[in-house]
Amino acid sequence: MASLRGKVVLITGAARGIGYETAKAVVKRGGKVVIADIEESTLALVADELGDSAVSAVADVTDLASMQAAVDAGIARFGGIDMVLANAGIASYGSVLNVDPIAFRRVVDINVTGVFHTVRAALPSVIERKGYILVVSSLAAFTPAPGLAAYNASKAGAEMFASALRLEVKHLGVDVGSAHMSWIDTPLVQDAKKDLSAFAEMLSNLPGPLSQTTTVDKCVDAFIAGLEKRKRRVYVPGWVGAIGTLRSVITSTIGERSSLQQAPAHHPQDGRRGRRTRPLHQRPQHRVRRGRRVRALDRSASRRRPARPGPVAPLISTRPPPTGRSGRAPIRRL
Repeated sequence: MASLRGKVVLITGAARGIGYETAKAVVKRGGKVVIADIEESTLALVADELGDSAVSAVADVTDLASMQAAVDAGIARFGGIDMVLANAGIASYGSVLNVDPIAFRRVVDINVTGVFHTVRAALPSVIERKGYILVVSSLAAFTPAPGLAAYNASKAGAEMFASALRLEVKHLGVDVGSAHMSWIDTPLVQDAKKDLSAFAEMLSNLPGPLSQTTTVDKCVDAFIAGLEKRKRRVYVPGWVGAIGTLRSVITSTIGERSSLQQAPAHHPQDGRRGRRTRPLHQRPQHRVRRGRRVRALDRSASRRRPARPGPVAPLISTRPPPTGRSGRAPIRRL
């Protein structure tokens, strides 16, 4: 097993949740971290907490120049990047007929293009150091569910991106893995359960362990093991691996029965046989409600996106390592 001591790990989505806890775990094991997130104030608290073992970069994964600046800051501080944890991601809930097209596009942009930008920026240094890249995908990559088309598609895309990348860089001494988690008890999932009754109902109706959530701590332990062992696959919990092996069964006629029972709730009818209502996002009476729901679902993730459309100019933290206690309140554990 390789040690993380002295290794430099780039982590996106590091201001809170899984990214934050993983950064702490890396530093605890003697590693260095380059932490990137779009939430400036919280990221600054994380950087203060981690001290001179971290360099922070306010960066938007949907902007390649922003991610390149983050990587450059890490290289300038620590000499290079050994490992990448492409962790930043968001979710959107709604059927293909009713989902807000802007929300759908944003999910794909962050979860797929954001992974590409993260890897592209760091790859030359990772190749130089014969390092490792862990792309965060999901159980959703091989278990489609009604109402999660954007998330399913983006996480399947992230998995295939990692698999293709592995073939390209293996001969250069670089290993690539993908992480597949069931529902993790993060702010994003907590907010979705609370704010969207349809999401909570869908989750509760999933069969067996698919409806259960896993703690952030267990997820972090699995990520750390994945980094140390340069794993090809990371499954959280372990039974997710069995689901991945059976993905062709899950998408078979028999495997889809449970999901098909839920599907009618996502395709409302207008009462006349064979005719659907207009998509929800096109109905004036639903526009206000739609706006609230999109903002609510993306509440935890929206902290990682700009307040206005467009790429975020990279704001790199170049302050010297703290010489004493910061005086700020300790960051809240999420």
